[in-house]
Amino acid sequence: MRYATRAERVGITGLRVLLWPAALVASPVLLIAGRPIRRRYFRHIYREDAPPLIDKRQGWVSAHWFVVTHPLLGLLCLPSEVVARRVLGRD
Repeated sequence: MRYATRAERVGITGLRVLLWPAALVASPVLLIAGRPIRRRYFRHIYREDAPPLIDKRQGWVSAHWFVVTHPLLGLLCLPSEVVARRVLGRD
C-alpha cells in the first residue's frame, strides 16, 4: 500500500476546499447551461484514450474524480437537466 506524502495530501485537501468556491462562482452558468457543459466534460474524461480516474495500482486519483463526484456540481446542473428533458421529451 502506498501512502501519500505530505505535499500530496495538502494538494488533495486544497483541491477539495477550492472546489466549493469554484462551484459557487460558476453556479449562474451551471444553472442555465449546466447540462451541455457537463455532458461535454463527461465525454472528454471518459473518452477511449483517457487515463482512468482512479488508478489503485499506482496509488493516485485524478483531479477529475473530485469534479465528477462533487455533490454541489451535480445539484447545480440539475435544473438544466430537468428543463432539457421536458423540452426534448425524454424521461
